[in-house]
Amino acid sequence: MDTQFIVDESGNKTAVILPLEDYEELLEDIHDLTVIAERKNEPAISLEELKKRLKADGLL
Repeated sequence: MDTQFIVDESGNKTAVILPLEDYEELLEDIHDLTVIAERKNEPAISLEELKKRLKADGLL
């Protein structure tokens, strides 16, 4: 990551400049974490049950 910082007159970091690709990856990570947080209370199913459902839906 080729990160650059903007500093104030005292040398304190006030902002960051990221390459666009790194920024987009961070946005994807944030989105993934949001989805995980939203689904954390959903009941878990076994791998076998997942396979059964995917086969029933014609996806496996």
